[in-house]
Amino acid sequence: MGIFDRFRRVVKSNLNDMISKAENPEKMLNQLIVDMNQQLIESKKSVAGAIADEKKLERQVKENLAAGAEWERKAMLAVRAGKDDLAREALMRKQEFDKTATQYKEQWEAQHEAVEKLKSALRSLQAKIEEAQRKKNLIIARSKRAEAQRKINETIGGLSDTSAFEAFEQMSKRMDQLEAENDAMAEIEHFTTGGDNLEQQFAQLEAGSSNTDAMLEDLKKRVAIEDKRDGGPTAAGTGGASGAASGRSGENAADAVGDDVDDELEKLKKKLQEDS
Repeated sequence: MGIFDRFRRVVKSNLNDMISKAENPEKMLNQLIVDMNQQLIESKKSVAGAIADEKKLERQVKENLAAGAEWERKAMLAVRAGKDDLAREALMRKQEFDKTATQYKEQWEAQHEAVEKLKSALRSLQAKIEEAQRKKNLIIARSKRAEAQRKINETIGGLSDTSAFEAFEQMSKRMDQLEAENDAMAEIEHFTTGGDNLEQQFAQLEAGSSNTDAMLEDLKKRVAIEDKRDGGPTAAGTGGASGAASGRSGENAADAVGDDVDDELEKLKKKLQEDS
Protein backbone atom coordinates (compact mmCIF):
# COMPACT_ATOMS: atom_id res chain seq x y z
CA MET A 1 0.00 0.00 0.00
CA GLY A 2 3.04 2.26 0.09
CA ILE A 3 2.56 3.32 -3.52
CA PHE A 4 -0.79 4.89 -2.69
CA ASP A 5 0.60 6.64 0.34
CA ARG A 6 3.26 8.13 -1.92
CA PHE A 7 0.55 9.07 -4.40
CA ARG A 8 -1.39 10.93 -1.71
CA ARG A 9 1.71 12.73 -0.51
CA VAL A 10 2.65 13.87 -4.00
CA VAL A 11 -0.86 15.01 -4.87
CA LYS A 12 -1.29 16.78 -1.54
CA SER A 13 2.05 18.53 -1.95
CA ASN A 14 1.20 19.69 -5.46
CA LEU A 15 -2.28 20.77 -4.39
CA ASN A 16 -1.01 22.83 -1.46
CA ASP A 17 1.54 24.49 -3.72
CA MET A 18 -1.10 25.34 -6.32
CA ILE A 19 -3.60 26.62 -3.74
CA SER A 20 -0.95 28.85 -2.19
CA LYS A 21 -0.43 30.47 -5.61
CA ALA A 22 -4.06 30.25 -6.82
CA GLU A 23 -3.47 32.65 -9.67
CA ASN A 24 -5.68 30.80 -12.12
CA PRO A 25 -8.09 28.23 -10.62
CA GLU A 26 -8.92 26.71 -14.00
CA LYS A 27 -5.27 26.24 -14.89
CA MET A 28 -4.56 24.93 -11.40
CA LEU A 29 -7.31 22.30 -11.57
CA ASN A 30 -6.31 21.19 -15.05
CA GLN A 31 -2.73 20.77 -13.93
CA LEU A 32 -3.87 18.91 -10.84
CA ILE A 33 -5.87 16.47 -12.96
CA VAL A 34 -2.82 15.94 -15.16
CA ASP A 35 -0.66 15.24 -12.10
CA MET A 36 -3.25 12.86 -10.68
CA ASN A 37 -3.46 10.94 -13.95
CA GLN A 38 0.32 10.76 -14.10
CA GLN A 39 0.46 9.39 -10.57
CA LEU A 40 -2.32 6.96 -11.49
CA ILE A 41 -0.24 5.66 -14.38
CA GLU A 42 2.71 5.12 -12.05
CA SER A 43 0.45 3.40 -9.53
CA LYS A 44 -0.84 1.10 -12.25
CA LYS A 45 2.74 0.20 -13.12
CA SER A 46 3.44 -0.64 -9.48
CA VAL A 47 0.31 -2.76 -9.22
CA ALA A 48 1.26 -4.49 -12.46
CA GLY A 49 4.66 -5.29 -10.92
CA ALA A 50 2.96 -6.75 -7.85
CA ILE A 51 0.73 -8.87 -10.06
CA ALA A 52 3.81 -10.07 -11.96
CA ASP A 53 5.43 -11.10 -8.66
CA GLU A 54 2.26 -12.97 -7.75
CA LYS A 55 2.31 -14.81 -11.05
CA LYS A 56 5.97 -15.70 -10.56
CA LEU A 57 5.34 -17.11 -7.08
CA GLU A 58 2.39 -19.08 -8.37
CA ARG A 59 4.56 -20.51 -11.15
CA GLN A 60 7.27 -21.48 -8.69
CA VAL A 61 4.71 -23.25 -6.49
CA LYS A 62 3.51 -25.25 -9.44
CA GLU A 63 7.06 -26.04 -10.58
CA ASN A 64 8.10 -27.30 -7.14
CA LEU A 65 4.93 -29.37 -6.81
CA ALA A 66 5.56 -30.84 -10.24
CA ALA A 67 9.18 -31.63 -9.29
CA GLY A 68 8.03 -33.30 -6.08
CA ALA A 69 5.51 -35.35 -8.03
CA GLU A 70 8.24 -36.38 -10.44
CA TRP A 71 10.49 -37.60 -7.62
CA GLU A 72 7.57 -39.45 -6.15
CA ARG A 73 7.11 -41.23 -9.46
CA LYS A 74 10.80 -42.13 -9.48
CA ALA A 75 10.57 -43.47 -5.91
CA MET A 76 7.70 -45.72 -6.96
CA LEU A 77 9.78 -46.91 -9.92
CA ALA A 78 12.68 -47.73 -7.57
CA VAL A 79 10.36 -49.62 -5.23
CA ARG A 80 9.08 -51.71 -8.08
CA ALA A 81 12.69 -52.44 -9.00
CA GLY A 82 13.43 -53.52 -5.41
CA LYS A 83 15.86 -50.66 -4.84
CA ASP A 84 14.71 -49.25 -1.55
CA ASP A 85 17.81 -47.10 -1.05
CA LEU A 86 17.20 -45.39 -4.38
CA ALA A 87 13.53 -45.04 -3.55
CA ARG A 88 14.47 -43.47 -0.21
CA GLU A 89 16.69 -40.87 -1.95
CA ALA A 90 13.89 -40.06 -4.35
CA LEU A 91 11.45 -39.52 -1.51
CA MET A 92 13.90 -37.20 0.23
CA ARG A 93 14.10 -35.11 -2.93
CA LYS A 94 10.32 -35.11 -3.13
CA GLN A 95 10.07 -33.77 0.43
CA GLU A 96 12.51 -30.99 -0.35
CA PHE A 97 10.51 -29.87 -3.37
CA ASP A 98 7.23 -30.17 -1.44
CA LYS A 99 8.67 -28.07 1.38
CA THR A 100 9.86 -25.41 -1.07
CA ALA A 101 6.49 -25.50 -2.80
CA THR A 102 4.77 -24.94 0.55
CA GLN A 103 6.97 -21.92 1.29
CA TYR A 104 6.30 -20.45 -2.14
CA LYS A 105 2.62 -21.10 -1.71
CA GLU A 106 2.54 -19.14 1.54
CA GLN A 107 4.30 -16.24 -0.18
CA TRP A 108 2.02 -16.53 -3.17
CA GLU A 109 -1.12 -16.44 -0.98
CA ALA A 110 0.17 -13.32 0.83
CA GLN A 111 1.09 -11.70 -2.46
CA HIS A 112 -2.28 -12.60 -3.96
CA GLU A 113 -4.09 -11.00 -1.01
CA ALA A 114 -1.95 -7.87 -1.34
CA VAL A 115 -2.55 -7.70 -5.07
CA GLU A 116 -6.31 -7.92 -4.61
CA LYS A 117 -6.15 -5.03 -2.14
CA LEU A 118 -3.99 -3.05 -4.56
CA LYS A 119 -6.46 -3.69 -7.38
CA SER A 120 -9.35 -2.52 -5.20
CA ALA A 121 -7.45 0.59 -4.13
CA LEU A 122 -6.49 1.28 -7.73
CA ARG A 123 -10.13 1.05 -8.85
CA SER A 124 -11.16 3.37 -6.03
CA LEU A 125 -8.40 5.80 -6.94
CA GLN A 126 -9.38 5.81 -10.59
CA ALA A 127 -13.03 6.42 -9.62
CA LYS A 128 -11.98 9.37 -7.46
CA ILE A 129 -9.93 10.87 -10.28
CA GLU A 130 -12.88 10.50 -12.66
CA GLU A 131 -15.09 12.18 -10.07
CA ALA A 132 -12.52 14.96 -9.73
CA GLN A 133 -12.60 15.45 -13.49
CA ARG A 134 -16.39 15.76 -13.39
CA LYS A 135 -16.27 18.21 -10.50
CA LYS A 136 -13.57 20.26 -12.15
CA ASN A 137 -16.02 22.03 -14.46
CA LEU A 138 -18.34 22.80 -11.56
CA ILE A 139 -15.49 24.25 -9.52
CA ILE A 140 -14.31 26.30 -12.51
CA ALA A 141 -17.86 27.65 -13.00
CA ARG A 142 -18.02 28.64 -9.33
CA SER A 143 -14.64 30.27 -9.62
CA LYS A 144 -15.76 32.33 -12.61
CA ARG A 145 -18.91 33.42 -10.78
CA ALA A 146 -16.84 34.43 -7.77
CA GLU A 147 -14.45 36.38 -10.00
CA ALA A 148 -17.37 38.14 -11.73
CA GLN A 149 -18.87 39.03 -8.35
CA ARG A 150 -15.51 40.36 -7.19
CA LYS A 151 -15.24 42.62 -10.23
CA ILE A 152 -18.81 43.87 -9.70
CA ASN A 153 -18.02 44.63 -6.06
CA GLU A 154 -14.87 46.47 -7.11
CA THR A 155 -16.87 48.50 -9.63
CA ILE A 156 -19.51 49.36 -7.04
CA GLY A 157 -16.77 50.25 -4.61
CA GLY A 158 -15.24 52.53 -7.22
CA LEU A 159 -18.57 54.26 -7.81
CA SER A 160 -18.92 54.87 -4.10
CA ASP A 161 -15.81 57.01 -4.35
CA THR A 162 -16.84 60.68 -4.44
CA SER A 163 -14.23 61.48 -7.08
CA ALA A 164 -16.44 60.02 -9.83
CA PHE A 165 -19.45 62.09 -8.77
CA GLU A 166 -17.27 65.16 -8.38
CA ALA A 167 -16.20 64.75 -12.00
CA PHE A 168 -19.86 64.73 -13.10
CA GLU A 169 -20.56 67.79 -10.95
CA GLN A 170 -17.61 69.67 -12.41
CA MET A 171 -18.69 68.81 -15.93
CA SER A 172 -22.23 70.02 -15.21
CA LYS A 173 -20.90 73.32 -13.90
CA ARG A 174 -18.73 73.65 -16.96
CA MET A 175 -21.77 73.18 -19.23
CA ASP A 176 -23.68 75.83 -17.24
CA GLN A 177 -20.78 78.24 -17.74
CA LEU A 178 -20.66 77.58 -21.48
CA GLU A 179 -24.41 78.11 -21.84
CA ALA A 180 -24.20 81.38 -19.90
CA GLU A 181 -21.36 82.58 -22.12
CA ASN A 182 -23.35 81.72 -25.25
CA ASP A 183 -26.36 83.68 -23.93
CA ALA A 184 -24.11 86.64 -23.17
CA MET A 185 -22.66 86.60 -26.67
CA ALA A 186 -26.15 86.48 -28.17
CA GLU A 187 -27.22 89.47 -26.08
CA ILE A 188 -24.13 91.44 -27.11
CA GLU A 189 -24.84 90.63 -30.75
CA HIS A 190 -28.38 91.96 -30.29
CA PHE A 191 -27.10 95.24 -28.85
CA THR A 192 -24.52 95.75 -31.57
CA THR A 193 -27.10 95.25 -34.33
CA GLY A 194 -29.88 97.25 -32.58
CA GLY A 195 -29.92 100.13 -35.18
CA ASP A 196 -30.57 97.80 -38.07
CA ASN A 197 -33.32 96.03 -36.19
CA LEU A 198 -34.95 99.35 -35.28
CA GLU A 199 -35.05 100.47 -38.91
CA GLN A 200 -36.55 97.13 -39.92
CA GLN A 201 -39.26 97.49 -37.27
CA PHE A 202 -40.23 100.99 -38.46
CA ALA A 203 -40.27 99.82 -42.08
CA GLN A 204 -42.65 97.05 -41.14
CA LEU A 205 -44.81 99.50 -39.18
CA GLU A 206 -45.01 101.94 -42.13
CA ALA A 207 -45.92 99.14 -44.49
CA GLY A 208 -48.64 98.02 -42.09
CA SER A 209 -50.02 101.62 -41.79
CA SER A 210 -50.18 102.01 -45.56
CA ASN A 211 -52.10 98.81 -45.86
CA THR A 212 -54.50 99.94 -43.16
CA ASP A 213 -55.16 103.32 -44.86
CA ALA A 214 -55.82 101.59 -48.18
CA MET A 215 -58.26 99.18 -46.54
CA LEU A 216 -60.03 102.09 -44.81
CA GLU A 217 -60.47 104.03 -48.09
CA ASP A 218 -61.80 100.93 -49.79
CA LEU A 219 -64.25 100.35 -46.95
CA LYS A 220 -65.58 103.95 -47.18
CA LYS A 221 -66.21 103.53 -50.91
CA ARG A 222 -68.14 100.36 -50.30
CA VAL A 223 -70.32 102.06 -47.64
CA ALA A 224 -71.09 105.00 -49.95
CA ILE A 225 -72.15 102.65 -52.75
CA GLU A 226 -74.46 100.70 -50.42
CA ASP A 227 -76.07 103.97 -49.12
CA LYS A 228 -76.89 105.09 -52.68
CA ARG A 229 -78.39 101.69 -53.51
CA ASP A 230 -80.62 101.76 -50.38
CA GLY A 231 -82.00 105.36 -51.04
CA GLY A 232 -79.86 107.31 -48.67
CA PRO A 233 -79.68 111.13 -48.26
CA THR A 234 -78.32 111.66 -51.79
CA ALA A 235 -81.36 110.08 -53.53
CA ALA A 236 -83.32 112.44 -56.08
CA GLY A 237 -87.07 113.59 -55.82
CA THR A 238 -87.12 114.93 -52.21
CA GLY A 239 -88.24 118.53 -51.38
CA GLY A 240 -89.96 120.96 -48.87
CA ALA A 241 -90.66 119.80 -45.43
CA SER A 242 -90.37 116.29 -46.69
CA GLY A 243 -86.98 117.25 -48.01
CA ALA A 244 -86.09 118.80 -44.68
CA ALA A 245 -87.35 115.81 -42.81
CA SER A 246 -85.66 113.61 -45.23
CA GLY A 247 -82.55 115.74 -44.78
CA ARG A 248 -82.65 115.25 -41.03
CA SER A 249 -83.33 111.57 -41.48
CA GLY A 250 -80.37 111.46 -43.90
CA GLU A 251 -78.16 113.19 -41.34
CA ASN A 252 -79.22 110.68 -38.70
CA ALA A 253 -78.59 107.85 -41.10
CA ALA A 254 -75.21 109.31 -42.00
CA ASP A 255 -74.38 109.56 -38.33
CA ALA A 256 -75.47 105.91 -37.89
CA VAL A 257 -73.38 104.92 -40.88
CA GLY A 258 -70.46 106.85 -39.47
CA ASP A 259 -70.85 105.05 -36.18
CA ASP A 260 -70.94 101.73 -38.00
CA VAL A 261 -67.79 102.73 -39.87
CA ASP A 262 -66.09 103.64 -36.64
CA ASP A 263 -67.11 100.29 -35.14
CA GLU A 264 -65.86 98.45 -38.18
CA LEU A 265 -62.65 100.48 -38.02
CA GLU A 266 -62.14 99.58 -34.38
CA LYS A 267 -62.81 95.91 -35.15
CA LEU A 268 -60.38 96.12 -38.04
CA LYS A 269 -57.70 97.68 -35.85
CA LYS A 270 -58.17 94.96 -33.25
CA LYS A 271 -57.98 92.29 -35.97
CA LEU A 272 -54.79 93.88 -37.32
CA GLN A 273 -53.32 93.97 -33.85
CA GLU A 274 -54.21 90.32 -33.32
CA ASP A 275 -52.78 89.34 -36.70
CA SER A 276 -49.59 91.24 -36.00
